[in-house]
Amino acid sequence: MINKVRFGPSGNQKLFYEQGHKHSIEAPAWLRSLGLDAYEFSFGRGFTIKEDTAIKIGEEAKKNDVLISCHAPYYINLANPDSTMIEKSFGYITRGLTLLDCFGGVDYVVHIGSCGKLSRQEALCNIKTNLKNLLIILKNGDFLRGGKRLCLETMGKPQQIGTYEEIIDLCTLDECLVPTFDFGHINALTGGSLKGYDDYKKILDLAISKLGERAKSCHIHFSKIEYKDKGEIRHLNYDDEIYGPDFAPLAKVIKDLNLTPTIICESKDNMATDSLILKEIYEST
Repeated sequence: MINKVRFGPSGNQKLFYEQGHKHSIEAPAWLRSLGLDAYEFSFGRGFTIKEDTAIKIGEEAKKNDVLISCHAPYYINLANPDSTMIEKSFGYITRGLTLLDCFGGVDYVVHIGSCGKLSRQEALCNIKTNLKNLLIILKNGDFLRGGKRLCLETMGKPQQIGTYEEIIDLCTLDECLVPTFDFGHINALTGGSLKGYDDYKKILDLAISKLGERAKSCHIHFSKIEYKDKGEIRHLNYDDEIYGPDFAPLAKVIKDLNLTPTIICESKDNMATDSLILKEIYEST
């Protein structure tokens, strides 16, 4: 269980390198110097890090009280009807959890799948079946040791599985499943529906009603995202004034409901400095 609200970026901001840093091993101390205490390491395009490097980064993270999470490869699709492809997806998840263990992290964020040529109902049925089979593998192989959690992410395009209702429902399957509420994705998918306090609260109220205490320490991704009628187009920085969502109403909901999420900023360029903006908004709420 995450016991406090944490803020941090996904990946390394350009500023990190401009200030003379050369390797992610230096990232935890840099983030701590800014006042941040979370860091998401992405395997989105594959696994390029070695285990001994992940251990070194994890040691620095522990020293600086920075909690590391990891993002699974984008090409996981548990809706795929091809059993060979499902085995590959299982492998991406077990490999990522092994590296997460090296980092000393808890949360592994996963894009759960997309419809492809299937109907949405068929895709969801496949995902539930494959998720149940995956959980057997993870528990038998002790991949979830140390309280690790699979954080299923809400998505930003209609063909992807991952409305907030779908993610909450999938997370009822097991105690190790926790939502990653990507509020930029939710806002993009719904054409800009996140306007104020009540829009955020209804999502988190539903999660708490169905998942209980573990929903209170959910994983959150936050950034402003450009969208059109087919959903997400691209991530933006927080200073964008055209597209949402706004973090201030969410900050108030988090405080009012006594939530303790890890909040990862996925701004296009300014993920660390925008994380600080989010933290300042939260602390001034």
